[in-house]
Amino acid sequence: MNQAQEMYALSMDQITQAIKSQLHLPEEDKNTLIIEGDNGCGKSSILKTLDAELPKHKAIYFDCTTKADAGDLMMPKFKDLDGNDYVTFATNEELGVHLKNQPLAIMVDEVGKTKSLQNPLNRLFQERYIGMNKLHPDTLVFATTNKGSEGVGDMFMPHTCNRVTFVRMRKPNNMEWIGWGINAGIHPTMLGWAKDNPQAFHSYEAYPDPDDCPYIFHPKAVGRRSFFTPRSGHKASNWLHQMPHLDDQTLTATLMGTIGDRCAMDLMAYVKLASQLPSLDSIKNDPLNALVPSSAAAVCMVVFRSLGAMEAKWVDAWMDYLPRLDTEAQGMFANGVRAPKYSKQSVVMTNKKFTKWAMDNNYMFAADKK
Repeated sequence: MNQAQEMYALSMDQITQAIKSQLHLPEEDKNTLIIEGDNGCGKSSILKTLDAELPKHKAIYFDCTTKADAGDLMMPKFKDLDGNDYVTFATNEELGVHLKNQPLAIMVDEVGKTKSLQNPLNRLFQERYIGMNKLHPDTLVFATTNKGSEGVGDMFMPHTCNRVTFVRMRKPNNMEWIGWGINAGIHPTMLGWAKDNPQAFHSYEAYPDPDDCPYIFHPKAVGRRSFFTPRSGHKASNWLHQMPHLDDQTLTATLMGTIGDRCAMDLMAYVKLASQLPSLDSIKNDPLNALVPSSAAAVCMVVFRSLGAMEAKWVDAWMDYLPRLDTEAQGMFANGVRAPKYSKQSVVMTNKKFTKWAMDNNYMFAADKK
């Protein structure tokens, strides 16, 4: 493990800002970032973020795993000029080069896995050219790759490395993923499990012995076909949303095939806690008498579920229910509301009962005043 790289590994938001910062540079000085990180940690999601934050740019996804060589980038095309034949090149539509009047945000995904593509892509990385086609001056180019130590075939030639900027992307920690998951509709059972299992968001490089963390990918692990990543956790959440249509055996089997045996078995213990959760309707209609779970994990699920499902019409009822939970759970709700990207923030913060509760519990916000 390269300790310097791990020390300066960046979050997805930090890398997104680094890519966007290239817009402040002259066209000839723009850099191409190659983002290196654990599989399933959200590298490809950067393109979705750029697409949302840069409405004038067209998001372009170029998948190197479906390409074999330079012929998948450009193909010869015969033309005639004054009776003289010559060859020009037609570029792959996936690169978006035909959109000459629009700035692009081009992500070259899995670039380290196809060595034969790196030479023809060098000019794109350094000069923003594909063949004879020059890209819009505000076009942004970045690429993604896995860590070489993962053993999935990511390699780069020195002359390519010297044309780009490599940055290491760290995995999100469990609380960062929960903050994202509340907005993304991740099942509250999955969020509750994630809160109690921060080790599932660690990199394998922190564990010389793969058995020290049986949840995650490890290149030395034998027989660990499925494992937890932020990506597979999302897919496991999709199965949890199907619980009304599946028996326990089927649900367990699908989770095992998504996030691994050990992780699935532990998650199913949290599924059993779901019976302790009050229904949303009981909180909305009778907040002073709705069930309060007895276990801390179940209380977390109630808070995460409510943050994700919050609507203006029942914030009052929730604020009547909230003081019945322990102080830690109340603080967890407050932190969720105050998260910069919480999509329902204005709905809650403009509520009079929330405002009064926040003033009465001012100690929860003391850290922000330092």
